[in-house]
Amino acid sequence: MQSSRQTTCSPVMSTNAVRAIAVKFARCIVVILAAVFTSAHHSHSSLDRNNIQTHRGTVTKYDWRMPHVFIKVMAPNAAGKVVEYSIEVLHPPAMIERGWSKTSLKPGDQITWQGAADKNPNRAYSGLNWLEKSDGTRLEMEKRAVEIMPSTDFTGLWVRDLRGGRPHYKPPSDWPYTKRAQELVENFDESQNPQVSCRNPGPPKATLLPYPMKIIRPDDKTIVFDYELRDKQRTIHLDRDHPAGVPSAMGHSVGWFEGDVLVIETTNFVADRWGSHTGVDSSNQKHLLERIKIAADGLALEFQMTLTDPEYLTEPVTIDYYMAKIADRELINVGCTLENARLYLEAGMGGSN
Repeated sequence: MQSSRQTTCSPVMSTNAVRAIAVKFARCIVVILAAVFTSAHHSHSSLDRNNIQTHRGTVTKYDWRMPHVFIKVMAPNAAGKVVEYSIEVLHPPAMIERGWSKTSLKPGDQITWQGAADKNPNRAYSGLNWLEKSDGTRLEMEKRAVEIMPSTDFTGLWVRDLRGGRPHYKPPSDWPYTKRAQELVENFDESQNPQVSCRNPGPPKATLLPYPMKIIRPDDKTIVFDYELRDKQRTIHLDRDHPAGVPSAMGHSVGWFEGDVLVIETTNFVADRWGSHTGVDSSNQKHLLERIKIAADGLALEFQMTLTDPEYLTEPVTIDYYMAKIADRELINVGCTLENARLYLEAGMGGSN
């Protein structure tokens, strides 16, 4: 586990002043990194980032659903023919952080928007930089900076931070796969994503997804991981003798503290598509050991996850992972629809999970 670095400052400054400056600096870094990485994960290969176009048209559909929000607009293309454009943006939590809501648009709204065009000039698909309604309301895709309160007990809202350097869009190339797993990896395709069928995998993949996770301490015996946009919570029992229930994708988790590190051991799984990682399934023999530490003055979490699964791995693997603190709010519960999932596939499958 990496430890947070100590900042050396001039002795003229008081300890409290130094800490205040360090916390402010850490907050700024977390906000900047979260903005960069949230937008970076959404990079559809079908878009030409050097070809930014402006269009005007009429909204026919605004689909505030998972896995990504879609806008359908009737607008003239480059040849002057009126066609229905598909504009894909981010998932609902990320859109809320940018000032959007499920009522931001409605069918019939007249809009002007700017975004990257599809590499195929015959394809009516667009990215989005900004959008303006006929009443002058402007909606941006830049994340809004807000003050974030640090955590001292793991509670609060956290989101993926890719400082670890490993993207999670494809199966890891350096894992010790069994023959069965190697066949899966060699035949990897984004259309196999269980979320395309509105199914959500268990941990560790559940934690690696780009959607926020809220950590709650309802009492002194339990810690709850509440994954946004998913209908299943994960309960960590601090009573290590707590009986396991029926096997599930989330498994049975018991936890304890070793100093300032939260250790979680999870077993009692069922077979789970992509339950280990993007493109890597897991079996009922999966065993997960997690070590989680608060870092960056309470504004980040550092994870070290050791995964064992003899059906898919010839030996255990370790995943180093980071999460950044974001402004606390209520979790968003927006359902997934198969229609929206199909739009996600048709749009180019930019590897956002």
